[in-house]
Amino acid sequence: MATKNTRYCYSCDLKDDPKLIEEYKAYHAIGTAWPEVTQSIKDAGIVDMEIYLIGNRMFMIVEVSDDFVPGRKSEMDANNPKVQEWEKLMWKYQQQLPWAKDGVKWVELEQIFKVDYSQLVN
Repeated sequence: MATKNTRYCYSCDLKDDPKLIEEYKAYHAIGTAWPEVTQSIKDAGIVDMEIYLIGNRMFMIVEVSDDFVPGRKSEMDANNPKVQEWEKLMWKYQQQLPWAKDGVKWVELEQIFKVDYSQLVN
């Protein structure tokens, strides 16, 4: 029996500069992200990750396996020199949301709605 993955959603802003936004998109085009970074994502228990962009606001959906531990992912990243190099490079393009804690790029979003079809009356 398959288990249902847990989903997390995050947001982050890019610097509002069309040239930088295009460069950022190029780094994230299919097959162009550094393999060490995508491997670290997989190793942490992330089974799917998607990033969407509107203007300079990004929205990331992350699906994780049952054994995923957010704090462990942060620790793994802190001890991976290639991931740290990637994160430093991405700061060239990203900026914190105004309400984010200092040094935090991606802020977890609060789910405020989910369709519950079981409540529909036929």
